[in-house]
Amino acid sequence: MPDDAAVARDEAEERSAFAHPAVEPDATAAYGPGADQVVDFYAPRSAEGPVPLVVVLHGGAWRAPYDRRHVTPFADFLARRGFAVANVEYRRGGSASGPIPAQSGGAGPVAGRWPETLDDVAAALDALPRLVREALPAADARRTVVTGHSAGGHLALWAAARHVLPEGSPWRRERPAPLRGVVALAPIADLRVAEELDVCSGAVRQFLGADDPSSADARARHEERLAHADPAALLPTGIATTVVQGRTDIVVPQAVAEAYADAAAKAGEVVGLTLLEDVGHFPLIDPAADACAVVAEEIAQLAF
Repeated sequence: MPDDAAVARDEAEERSAFAHPAVEPDATAAYGPGADQVVDFYAPRSAEGPVPLVVVLHGGAWRAPYDRRHVTPFADFLARRGFAVANVEYRRGGSASGPIPAQSGGAGPVAGRWPETLDDVAAALDALPRLVREALPAADARRTVVTGHSAGGHLALWAAARHVLPEGSPWRRERPAPLRGVVALAPIADLRVAEELDVCSGAVRQFLGADDPSSADARARHEERLAHADPAALLPTGIATTVVQGRTDIVVPQAVAEAYADAAAKAGEVVGLTLLEDVGHFPLIDPAADACAVVAEEIAQLAF
């Protein structure tokens, strides 16, 4: 368990990241009929284009209370750095565009919607080239980098790995996504390790839609879904990937990022792992934090 000082530091970092007012987008477009199936677009503030496109997938343990609004200051920060930005919403556990799924133990909102969360991320990424042409003409979709924070980091890594999904997967692509790369921020990148560490209070098991873990059928379903959803099992991707991780993160510990990097190495792929001293979970998306500037530079390294 984290000590009191670590918890206090994490709480202060979270307050700072969430203290910024939400920034309204320049345009919004739908990629599906649901209320959560939308993308907000931010035009570059310091360039006319064409400029690289950064796709942002927000975190929040795949849970409904955390929507794309909390990363709009981060999206605006990237736009002020000269990027075109697409901030993607997707259905989460108990989100508005569908029924609330059964709770898998414990109180509070359930994490994720199976299969809707992955349905939405796949559909949004597939629709983006068309949506960008219509809503964000300054963007050069040929220079796209996907970034995501926490659970959104998981989704970013997963979105880049769809071409290595098992045969028959509904989300499988026959070819790699046309991406310059992925920058995953404190990602829930290895679902098995994250589950062992009880990251976000059982979020992984809830995301996978597990029922009673003592049931043989539930265990088999859990293993099958891991094969379709765990980025650490979907390697190598052949797509340039960097993970940015705070060493003092107590929400998604460093061990999760290291496990993913180790899995990549075993698969013959090098994943960049940028470890930031004295940085926790939330500074990576906090425009007031130095860590956020590091994130922007890592994105630029892949985009330009």
